[in-house]
Amino acid sequence: MLLDALLFQLGYNAALVTLGATLLGVAAGVAGTFLFLRKRALVSDAISHATLPGVGLAFIVMVSLGGDGRSLAGLLLGAGASAGLGLLCVHWLTRATRLGEDAAIGAVLSVFFGFGVVLLTVVQSMNAGQQAGLEGFLLGSTAGMLRSDALLLAASAALVLALVLLLRRPLTLAAFDPGFAETAGWRPGAVDLAMMGIVLVVTVVGLKVVGLILIVALLIVPPVTARFWTERVDVVVIASGVLGGLSGYVGAAISATAPALPTGPIVVLVSFALFALSLLCAPGRGVFASMLRHQRYQRRVHVRQGLLALASGQPIYERLTHRLLRRAGLIRPDGVPTPDGQAAAAKAQLDETRWALVRGDQSFAAAAARYDGLTAIEDVLTPDQLAEVDTRLATPQVVT
Repeated sequence: MLLDALLFQLGYNAALVTLGATLLGVAAGVAGTFLFLRKRALVSDAISHATLPGVGLAFIVMVSLGGDGRSLAGLLLGAGASAGLGLLCVHWLTRATRLGEDAAIGAVLSVFFGFGVVLLTVVQSMNAGQQAGLEGFLLGSTAGMLRSDALLLAASAALVLALVLLLRRPLTLAAFDPGFAETAGWRPGAVDLAMMGIVLVVTVVGLKVVGLILIVALLIVPPVTARFWTERVDVVVIASGVLGGLSGYVGAAISATAPALPTGPIVVLVSFALFALSLLCAPGRGVFASMLRHQRYQRRVHVRQGLLALASGQPIYERLTHRLLRRAGLIRPDGVPTPDGQAAAAKAQLDETRWALVRGDQSFAAAAARYDGLTAIEDVLTPDQLAEVDTRLATPQVVT
């Protein structure tokens, strides 16, 4: 059944929803990347919650003009206008007052969302219009997605990708070094507004799929997930789009196999599953990789300390150290060093003596800063420097 959904074999509407969710995931992942890198994730929360009054006002206006109030284009236009106003309010509060951005976001988010809930209550009490289904903008509602809705998502995704491609350089500069971006001719404030405009587009068109409450997750979770796998901004942007699209694709397919499950929350849960997998298994930043690196580091410390103990003729009592040295063929079962162990112990002792000289000489200050007790001194000093150190060790010190 799930395979049929993934292969678009469950009917026209299911295929339309899956395609729409996939496109939204791609657009949200790409747009949210620079929001995440700029450390302004909460702004997306304010934008999404600020859409609710626009939905209610748009419905009231359309009904007062003689319509039924259910035009998706009109509702989204109202949501966009309201979200834009909320964004401008956040921008003005942070620029013109002493409020921090977090306080401004909290104020705008709560006021706009509260006003939106009041308007929805008013709408539900109206005798005219078709109010049923407006609450779907809170958590998303894909059951009645039309071909025009999917085309709108496709056009929005294409617009977002084009804008990100066009503004990639200033967005990257503003995310990492706003001062340099300004000297390069880009106004950080204008770049931020452009970034928020891109996020606004994704937020408004995503209301139909995941709703205003959950769209934040689709904007932020894919970039956070992609960040576990790479250090390069361009790769993060691409990977974030792929992960967002995959979340939408798989989430919508799962929802199609169980019609009682809402699409938006399932998409977000799939996105979180990808995040959890990356958190645990990413080769560079994952938990398992970190644990493995720590374990390897501990073993290197045990071996190093064991060799120094052998060099000074001390017995090895630590069981792990004994086991590691035996496994490396450096000691026998009774603890007596093998010829290889004697050579390794002598080398470890010589290196400690070398490091002691290097750390006590200001002319080797740069090299001494890299001392950690495990890095081979040959990897830090040049052959000429190492020869100088050995010469000074071999020269008797004159005591005056």
